[in-house]
Amino acid sequence: MVRTRQADVRANSSAKQSARRGATEFDSPAGVLSVRALNVLKELAPELIGQIPPKGAWVPPDDLLQRLTARHLMTARNCGLQTAREIVAWARSRDVSISLPLYAGKSLSQVWGSLVARGSAGKLTRAEIAEALEKSIRRKSARIPVAFQVILLKILSSTYDQPPLS
Repeated sequence: MVRTRQADVRANSSAKQSARRGATEFDSPAGVLSVRALNVLKELAPELIGQIPPKGAWVPPDDLLQRLTARHLMTARNCGLQTAREIVAWARSRDVSISLPLYAGKSLSQVWGSLVARGSAGKLTRAEIAEALEKSIRRKSARIPVAFQVILLKILSSTYDQPPLS
């Protein structure tokens, strides 16, 4: 008798959890988008398309997804790597391609280690350096002075991507 009550309580609890999970997701014709991902897109909408989304249910328009870049996602409030990947996958299901940065999900020390290895092999590009510096600036790394990082980033961002540096 006690075991059946415990089983009923567990079943009821898991039903409530799945109902809660369903309440935190947004169904669209292209798939499921979490509330957090939807809020990130709502936050970026005024900047990218000049439209203020309504409160509640909202389907992000295609022109928002087409203007969206990985840089927008990486600098958006409440948008971590998991949320960015979710948005990228959702956009892909709507035939919009957003490529994530090369060093997404790596620690800063791993990024710098990778740059050293690629530079030693003669395969380092300006885009990779710029991306690593952007990540370093966002994290306010003290290993390379932030002011110098900003200057370097401006120099590298203003030039075209040449063949690998030697």
